[in-house]
Amino acid sequence: MPSEQPVRLYCFAHAGAGVSAFHGWAASVGPGVEPIPVLLPGRDRRRREPRVTTREALLDDVMRLFTGAPTAPFVLYGHSLGALVAYTIVRALHEAGRPGPALLAVGACPPPHMPPEPAYALGVPDAELLRTLNQMGVVPPGTPGTGTGGIWDRAVKPVLRDDLALARALRAAACTPSPAGPLTTPLLVVAADDDPTVSPAAAEGWSRWSEEPTSLRTVSGGHFFVRGQELPRLLGQACHAVRRAGRVTRTGN
Repeated sequence: MPSEQPVRLYCFAHAGAGVSAFHGWAASVGPGVEPIPVLLPGRDRRRREPRVTTREALLDDVMRLFTGAPTAPFVLYGHSLGALVAYTIVRALHEAGRPGPALLAVGACPPPHMPPEPAYALGVPDAELLRTLNQMGVVPPGTPGTGTGGIWDRAVKPVLRDDLALARALRAAACTPSPAGPLTTPLLVVAADDDPTVSPAAAEGWSRWSEEPTSLRTVSGGHFFVRGQELPRLLGQACHAVRRAGRVTRTGN
């Protein structure tokens, strides 16, 4: 691999979010790593586009990023919902027999065979969902605009609801056996020591989702440790290891 080619780190955010959590990562991951936040439809500059709620619609939108043979190793990181998105992409590459990432990194997400917290599931009443988000630090108690007709009700909740529908669809699809067999991509699983929704013990269940080695790392913080500095530094170290190895995973047969 030519030394000037960086490792591309594709980043996928949690439910209801755009890509702001990844701003500033370039300084934390270090030289030789290029963070690429991937914005899904229906938010930020793509807010006028229909949001995706199925595996098929998701892949129609994101697989354009992975056309052609990669000339350097790349890595995927997904946080919470983004972990399911990243896994879905790697499985699609695997099933198509196309080169996959050197590493799949997932954070703050129970593995597909484990259900999410009941209060964070699709169909939960608005009041219960809001209480859960309060506990997670998404919407602190007393935040203006959380009532009926407020900014959260009009702008945030619809995106979050559609993202929960997408998460359910991706979990169901992941639990359907793949005709290409299990993934052959190494996994890095990241959990936080104070995450009320995904404990490190639960996150360890990702080890059954690839035939390659799985590493579990625990960082400090709650569910949104993606906003801190420890995670991008950890991913930067992982990408530097990938860069030294110069590895592109050949998926499928």
